[in-house]
Amino acid sequence: MKRRKRMWLVPLCLLVLLLGSFFLYTAQYYHAGEAAKAAMIPDAAVQVQKIEMGWLFDGPSKENVLIFYPGAKVEETAYAPLLHDLAGKGMDVFLVSMPFRLAFFRMNGAGALMDSYEYDHWYIGGHSLGGAMAAVYAARHPENLTGVVLLAAYPTKHLDEGLQAVTVYGSEDRVLNRKKLEQGRPFLPEKAVWLEIPGGNHAQFGDYGAQKGDGTASISAQEQLRQTEDVILNMMNEASGT
Repeated sequence: MKRRKRMWLVPLCLLVLLLGSFFLYTAQYYHAGEAAKAAMIPDAAVQVQKIEMGWLFDGPSKENVLIFYPGAKVEETAYAPLLHDLAGKGMDVFLVSMPFRLAFFRMNGAGALMDSYEYDHWYIGGHSLGGAMAAVYAARHPENLTGVVLLAAYPTKHLDEGLQAVTVYGSEDRVLNRKKLEQGRPFLPEKAVWLEIPGGNHAQFGDYGAQKGDGTASISAQEQLRQTEDVILNMMNEASGT
């Protein structure tokens, strides 16, 4: 009996240790800054609504919407400056809240949103890990999607040639794996737009401060977001024929 107890005790201790390490790891994350908090406030053009799966930035569009997956260990509202502006310029946005702030755990959340809301053109995308998981979803479910938005992220599976796609990253990004970025290029549709923002880095796609291991940006966050918005909206307008 004692031997059996010892046999169970070792794996149980290992499980407790692994769970403890996981919760400690996910408890430490990047918090949204003041600009992000301000962008969570509704205005005349954009309503910001809490929904079951996260947030809806509801602007004037009834046709175009982006489902956005945040980066790993980043408070999702850190992306509000970018998403609020997109909504005000014609692309509504669903910002998905991820369990443990890791997009692995709600990669298929886009499907529930598409079943619950009506838009003519659905886009999916995200930042870093969120972008990678969005690309996996798009590769598996291209039939209901118009396009894919990858910010400092890359696909690991082939995306349908019928999809619009943009890949955007900063020249000073030291978090993004450049080798894997290049390896992901053939998985993009042939007509995909590929934009390196001179002076941009990894963290300035959101408002959550400096990220460990990242390069120092030589342009403002506002300029990095402006260029990002432009390429996303150009894709949307091309797909809509406007």
